[in-house]
Amino acid sequence: MSGVLTPAAPAPAPARVPALRVTQGRVLLSEFTKFRSLRSTMWTLLAAVVLMAGLGALFSAVTASQYHTFNWAERAAFNPVTTSLNGVTFAVVAFGVLGVLLTGGEYSTGMIRSSLTAVPRRLPVLWGKLAVFAGSIFPVSLVASFLSFFVGQALLSGHHLGVPVTAADAPRSVTGAALYVTVAGLIGVALGALLRNTAAGIATFAAVFFVLPLLAVLLPASISDHLAPYLPPNAGSVIWGGAAALPNALPPWTGFALLCGYAAVLVAAGAWRLRRSDA
Repeated sequence: MSGVLTPAAPAPAPARVPALRVTQGRVLLSEFTKFRSLRSTMWTLLAAVVLMAGLGALFSAVTASQYHTFNWAERAAFNPVTTSLNGVTFAVVAFGVLGVLLTGGEYSTGMIRSSLTAVPRRLPVLWGKLAVFAGSIFPVSLVASFLSFFVGQALLSGHHLGVPVTAADAPRSVTGAALYVTVAGLIGVALGALLRNTAAGIATFAAVFFVLPLLAVLLPASISDHLAPYLPPNAGSVIWGGAAALPNALPPWTGFALLCGYAAVLVAAGAWRLRRSDA
């Protein structure tokens, strides 16, 4: 019958979009995206590689040219592997600064609020940052460490002072240099999470890795000889030979384990503050 309205068919219900679950894998992907998108990441890594390889080559070249002036004690203490890796002492600050920026930088910009809103449980964010940092830094530092070794040994070999990579303690020292700067960088990540300020984190890192060892030297020998080996930079650097000449120096892997212990304590403190405090 004309004029009778037929009811319109009901509109189809919108398809339900499944809610994305927050998983550690997705947090890792997010943190890696943020890490590689930071302009400071590439420049800081480049600076670290240049410091490790460039200064290692400089130390090797200077040592090779002056070796003939060494006295018997200096020649006895000479270690060609350690000489080529001496750039690690200075490169560690670049890795530490990058670690602080990874966490402290988000607090400075306020981006941490977005991160914690997306991940309300909070701690997966910190675990993600630590995993991304270690997984990115160790391969880079390992390549830089081998580069430092081979360039340094090439320069030393011109004066018949170089050794092959198969020499005693050489594999451990070269790999240990990469492990050392990676764990030192993780301490920077932990300081950034704990202090929540890039300037404070960088200043604290510099004080721990550069100022404290210098202050320990000024103490009486009866105190310094027993205190200095347990400071974080001295304990950790024995794995690549950097502090092996200190009185009462720890065995390489014992010293590195102590450095890892310092890092674990700081990470735990940063995790505690992240759980207990507002962003």
